[in-house]
Amino acid sequence: MHHKIKGRKFGRHTGHRRALFKNLSKSLILHEQITTTLPKAKDLRSVVEKLITLGKRGDLHARRQAMQYLGDSPEVKKLFDVVGPRYVNRNGGYTRVLKAGFRFGDCAPMAVIELVDRDLLAKGAIVGAKSGASEVKQGALSA
Repeated sequence: MHHKIKGRKFGRHTGHRRALFKNLSKSLILHEQITTTLPKAKDLRSVVEKLITLGKRGDLHARRQAMQYLGDSPEVKKLFDVVGPRYVNRNGGYTRVLKAGFRFGDCAPMAVIELVDRDLLAKGAIVGAKSGASEVKQGALSA
């Protein structure tokens, strides 16, 4: 029986699964909306909500805990400077999972996971980027 066993294995070893969720959570914090399979989105939800709770606390220990999971990256800066203060008055429920049909190749159920009250202009934007680099990136996307 499958009692009191939390989470899925996704056919990966532990280190590969941790790296998967690290990369997915960094992408979700950076872009504030990503598309992935439905089971991955459902398991990613708990990981990201714990990170946002650390961002809400905002103290040095919480920042070090986030760096321990995400590494020293611009996503940690965005988590504590932008995302955490956005949800100060919200008690949980920072993410939303929306079903998005099925993938063409293998018919896997797809989902869009996004932050509630997300910034619509944050898609692809990098925190602290120089204005010239962001103009080039936006120009490349629009072309």
